[in-house]
Amino acid sequence: VQLQAFGGGLVQAGGSLRLSCAISGRPFSSTVMGWFRQAPGKEREFVAAIRWSRDSTLYADSAKGRFTISRDSAKNTISLQMNSLKPEDTAVYYCAKGSALTSLGYDYRTWGQGTQVTVSS
Repeated sequence: VQLQAFGGGLVQAGGSLRLSCAISGRPFSSTVMGWFRQAPGKEREFVAAIRWSRDSTLYADSAKGRFTISRDSAKNTISLQMNSLKPEDTAVYYCAKGSALTSLGYDYRTWGQGTQVTVSS
């Protein structure tokens, strides 16, 4: 399985961006897809996750109310709609594949390359 994240860019504070992650091969119903991010000098942190079936989701407190994770079964992709962006959202965003709906990075076994999100103040 390979993951390809795209959609990052530069946006002003208060703006929106939509990240997507293309998944090679069809995920199993039990597959969980997650988004993580890592800012310079900081540890990687969980953002959001979704179970491929049932649409169960999990969000970090920092993402609740602003970010929405979704999946498109027909296209084998997941997306992260990010609204009301803040400068502190600036980071490299990674998509990852696992089997448990958790916020723990080590539960995700496959990682894509990151896409840079920069939010200017």
